[in-house]
Amino acid sequence: MYPDRDFDPHADPPPQAGDLALDLELESLFTAMAGGDAFLSGVAKAALFSGLGSDVEAIRYRQAILQDCLDNAAAVRELYALAEETAERRRRLYFGIYTRYSGAILLGAIEALETFIEMLRKLRALADLHAPRFVSPGFTRLFATLRRELGDAYLAQLGEHLEHLRFRSGVPVSAELGKGNGGTNFVLRASAGAAPTWLQRVLRTGKTSFTFHIHERDEAGARALSVLRNRGLNLVANATAQAAEHLVGFFEMLRVELAFYVGCLNLRDTLARISAPVAVPEPLPPAARALRGAGLYDVCLALRMGHAVVGNGVAADGMNPVVVTGANQGGKSTFLRAVGVAQLMMQAGMFVGAESFAGALCTGLFTHYRREEDASMTKGKLDEELSRMSDIAEQLRPGALVLFNEAFAATNEREGSEIASQVVRALVEKGVRVIFVTHLYAFAHGLFDAGHDTALFLRAERLTDGTRTFRIVPGEPLETSYGEDVYRTVFERDTAERA
Repeated sequence: MYPDRDFDPHADPPPQAGDLALDLELESLFTAMAGGDAFLSGVAKAALFSGLGSDVEAIRYRQAILQDCLDNAAAVRELYALAEETAERRRRLYFGIYTRYSGAILLGAIEALETFIEMLRKLRALADLHAPRFVSPGFTRLFATLRRELGDAYLAQLGEHLEHLRFRSGVPVSAELGKGNGGTNFVLRASAGAAPTWLQRVLRTGKTSFTFHIHERDEAGARALSVLRNRGLNLVANATAQAAEHLVGFFEMLRVELAFYVGCLNLRDTLARISAPVAVPEPLPPAARALRGAGLYDVCLALRMGHAVVGNGVAADGMNPVVVTGANQGGKSTFLRAVGVAQLMMQAGMFVGAESFAGALCTGLFTHYRREEDASMTKGKLDEELSRMSDIAEQLRPGALVLFNEAFAATNEREGSEIASQVVRALVEKGVRVIFVTHLYAFAHGLFDAGHDTALFLRAERLTDGTRTFRIVPGEPLETSYGEDVYRTVFERDTAERA
């Protein structure tokens, strides 16, 4: 996910994540990426929102990996399945972490490591099989590390060490007598190898060792011996458990980071089934103030509808603000969502729903959409809108992008237009990019008449017979939003149904 650090799926999302998910209707996107897997859904959400802090280099690094995934989907899914299998087997293992007995800790860690060595062998085999087809820096580095560090001789040596740690011939521990004849300086010694045979014991010469035996019914003696054994095993048990936890962390991170790309594959497959195109976008630095594309559509709408939807071209490089007006139900809000979803997907390192797309990265993405009436009746709609705008303003930095959808329309035309004008003017002066969908004619036409060189005016296309094409085209604001078309359509259909 990153060239120089691990991805953290548990990092706190940005404060505006809830509003983004609601206003851009992202739940359908997460559902498509998850494919019914709650773990994939959680990773998809974390990756999408964390992308708002990415730079161009990190995005291009991730795009290269994603292209490898698209070209080798079966191999990536095989790697993810192995990580999933390891996680499932890990859940069935007993590590001894809930006990204070070194022997139990050591036994659990050995069983875990034996399992992980088996999975490492499988992972190495997959690396040998698939590595030649991957070209991205991320995958080539992963496969090179696996092939270099996990040689057959090394894995065999690990197996031998674990067999020795089982101490089948007993635990060789040395100790000294301390104060009060208590044991001190317990040291675990290297195993002498296999136990001597009967004949070797008979023919043995040299210094005689002294032994004593605990009676099988001597519970106190057995407990004392167990304490001595655990003290001798303490250091090696801790070291072995740490090694096991290290491998747990490796496989868990492999699973997490592959989960994002598997989610992208799930989304690509879903969009392909409904013939909805995708494109790898061109990320540009915030200073570029770029926004251009062809066939840009709302991915979440296409997923909900189950078929491809109308795409739009956009050419807004260097333009700020972008004001969208026009006919009711003409596709204005859908266009706004398409831009917002594409921005999020691009900054997460994903493909976007378009034939082509290029955009400047934003330092923060914010939405200010209309909300339903406050059920608690503690504040009016305009108060609520202004309060949300105040919260957004506190988080804004130059280079941020704010998407307004019918904002400040809860009051009369004159007052709403004045508020919108002042807010937009202040944001633009501070270097914040604005896309504003509105029916406030006085606000939109006031900006148009002012002749701002960097302002772009778009309009939802309406044919002369009232047909909505759902295309957004350049055009000056009109005094009407053709609400009578909607009125006529609804009531004519209602009259026909009654007849």
